[in-house]
Amino acid sequence: MNKKNQELVTGDLMKDVASLCKQRGFVFQSSEIYGGLKSAYDYGPLGIELKRNIMNEWWRAMVYEREDVVGLDASIIMHQNVWHASGHLAGFSDPLVDCLISKERFRADKAPRPEPGQELPLECGDKGKAKTYQAMIQERFGVELKRTGKTLVGLKVIDAETIGFFPEDSEEASETFPYRGYVSPLIGSPFLSEERKFNLMFRTSLGPVDPIGEIVEKIHGQNLSREELTNAIEEKINESAVYLRPETAQAMFVQFQNIQRSLSMKVPFGIAQMGKSFRNEVTVEHFIFRSCEFEQMEMEFFVEPGTQKEWLKYWCEQRLSWYQKYMNSPEDVMLRQHDPDELAHYADDCYDVEYKYPWGWDELEGIASRTDYDLKKHAEHSGTSMTYIDNSKPDPEKGKPPYRYTPYVVEPAAGATRTVLMILLDAFRYEEKPRASAKGEVEKRRYLKLHPRLAPYKVAVLPLVKKDGMPEKARELVQKFFNAGINARYDEQNAIGKRYARHDEIGTPFCLTVDGDTLNDGTVTIRDRDTTEQERVPIEEAFGEIQRRLNS
Repeated sequence: MNKKNQELVTGDLMKDVASLCKQRGFVFQSSEIYGGLKSAYDYGPLGIELKRNIMNEWWRAMVYEREDVVGLDASIIMHQNVWHASGHLAGFSDPLVDCLISKERFRADKAPRPEPGQELPLECGDKGKAKTYQAMIQERFGVELKRTGKTLVGLKVIDAETIGFFPEDSEEASETFPYRGYVSPLIGSPFLSEERKFNLMFRTSLGPVDPIGEIVEKIHGQNLSREELTNAIEEKINESAVYLRPETAQAMFVQFQNIQRSLSMKVPFGIAQMGKSFRNEVTVEHFIFRSCEFEQMEMEFFVEPGTQKEWLKYWCEQRLSWYQKYMNSPEDVMLRQHDPDELAHYADDCYDVEYKYPWGWDELEGIASRTDYDLKKHAEHSGTSMTYIDNSKPDPEKGKPPYRYTPYVVEPAAGATRTVLMILLDAFRYEEKPRASAKGEVEKRRYLKLHPRLAPYKVAVLPLVKKDGMPEKARELVQKFFNAGINARYDEQNAIGKRYARHDEIGTPFCLTVDGDTLNDGTVTIRDRDTTEQERVPIEEAFGEIQRRLNS
């Protein structure tokens, strides 16, 4: 492989995909010119097209092709009592800890837990950090760990509450320190802060008056204890507090009665919603897999109590097959049933659609049987009935109609941004058969084997040269695609080979080339992205041929 192609692949799939995303305009780091914000990403011209195509396909499958599901686009900001009823305000928080060495902040309940007798090597990332961390530990804790490359050694777990520093070649600890039972995930450090509660919801205030001034007025001149001061501030903030939604689901529960009655929907039926959600995530990792701002594709399917198991099975099958339809490697997604100790308190069963990411199997979508918990909670807190009346069925207890009940809910909840990452990982590849370059070297072709319905551009139209009437012919062809609602791209920059390579890398399934023969015999070349094969067709048939291939 020549030097240029070596630069295209590192052997680390995530790095290769992230690099391609930036180079070709799929995903950029947010606020990059100011150093970036690691928890936020911007979707560039091609990224937004890919994401919208995925979301449109989801909406088509979940709403347009069904009679029993309707849509909703709810406000991101909702009444704070919604979050009291759902339990988010009371329980949507995690115990957080700071590593005193690397400054990493992490969830205590997800941290590695070395057992007594285990050594605690600190993996520092590089030699420079190892040297810095070594000096910090020596200054703050009075022990000098041995530095071996980027690793610091000398610590060991003594028992459930104690770690020790063991000098080289010594079996006795010269110093001991309290052990919390876990270490930081990033470097494995046992030197940690106290646990603190951290709310995963973003809080802001609604109204033109800044609450800070009112807080100052309330506490000015008062001699308050720390607890009294905290409570006074919290009380004043909560008067105007609102939250950015951490999920789209709650709006569908809150609007259940309005939608059911306004459209005379009969159970079973569903409400679907796509949109942004926000979680003040502590750990943002794996590129766009987990971030503070993300998009969801959720549907709440309301069913008669007692039928939830069959509907859960149905939606598991439907959702798994939906992903597989757009994948090159459908064996890389599977269903995993939650263990009993994994289930949320409101669920009686749950499955995850998992994808085989480079770091292992991880969640792509959750499909939960949420029972009647949500509707009953909102009925309780709002005083509004959430019962459904079926006049055609007898009440099981009374033996005659109507049958009044609170519906159970089956919820397929997918992440649009996670699906973008999965589709990119599944599509990213190098051509398996090397081809000889002009210089006789062996090179490989990097490309995205995207499903045509998901590809940002469906077809690129390329004049061979920028003269002799070829651009005009090409633009006429592009306009036909525009008029038909097909996203096409006119491209005349660089040599034709570079243009082919560029469109291979962004996943354009077909390229139409207008050349000298087009002007003579009225034919154009269709090039297939996956096979690189080319064939000539009459220009008047090119539009229909591309449509046929896209539909097939």
